[in-house]
Amino acid sequence: MAEAKKKVEDKKVADAPKKEAVAKAPKRKVDAGILYVQSTYNNTMCLLTDTKGNALAASSAGALGFKGAKKGTPFAAAKVGEVLAEKAKLMGVKEVAAVIKGVGSGRESAVRSFITKGISLSSVKDVTPVPFNGPRAKKPRRV
Repeated sequence: MAEAKKKVEDKKVADAPKKEAVAKAPKRKVDAGILYVQSTYNNTMCLLTDTKGNALAASSAGALGFKGAKKGTPFAAAKVGEVLAEKAKLMGVKEVAAVIKGVGSGRESAVRSFITKGISLSSVKDVTPVPFNGPRAKKPRRV
């Protein structure tokens, strides 16, 4: 009976979203950077770069252990922002400029959770691609 209880406890731990390893010491010290947030309907991906555009750290809702439809939620995006902010603090980042792309529900929450860790936000730029009519649209779904 004790073995069955242990298996149930192990299962509960496995279901919870996992935390990425933040404990590693960073290789570079940077004081300012750019936070790229790509928010789709299915996932939220964040990338932290230096001012030249060289990648420093990245994270996504899928990498944190969220699965399926949960990846596209604002809560998952907030967790992504928190994890990336912890990594940024270890590198010494004090100020970021946010570049947001996409139409997903995690656009704002990723940036907001990043700011709550004490890193200031210098500017916010939206680079979501908008077609100038573009190719022919898909036919509408009949439900």
